[in-house]
Amino acid sequence: MQMAKPTSFVPDPANGRMLRDAFGRFATGVTIVTAKGPEGCVAITANSFSSVSMEPPLVLWSPARSSSRFQHFAGATHYAIHVLSAEQEALAFAVARSATALTEGDLDVNAEGVPVLKHCLARFECSRHALHDAGDHAIVVGEVLRAEMREGDPLAFFGGKIARLNIN
Repeated sequence: MQMAKPTSFVPDPANGRMLRDAFGRFATGVTIVTAKGPEGCVAITANSFSSVSMEPPLVLWSPARSSSRFQHFAGATHYAIHVLSAEQEALAFAVARSATALTEGDLDVNAEGVPVLKHCLARFECSRHALHDAGDHAIVVGEVLRAEMREGDPLAFFGGKIARLNIN
């Protein structure tokens, strides 16, 4: 099989689409992050999630500063990151469209008052450990207070589209 010739470029505002496409070559999971807002659950769909440290147990994610939801998460002392299963694609898109898409039937509430999703592949209930400036995003580092997981196929994102990985 012949490989396509790579395209090389120096990132700048004139070729932002190319940089976005290059970033999209990295397959990621899809998550929903929840926090307690002034009027209930605030949620955001994110694929910028990663583990950071085992001791202490730390994870990170990166919300865009331009998001209307940014202040809810930048100011949250507690939040939950939910790794979605393949069956939760519609939920991921609903939350991407609306911060208040989650209904009471989808949620429980943890000890810190954070709304948490049922039936995700993994859930990390976190307290804010650090918030770092990162250009047009922020890096939110959380210490994992509790975690939960189950078996299932993940919901993935690749090349700007939802992708499914059939693992089980």
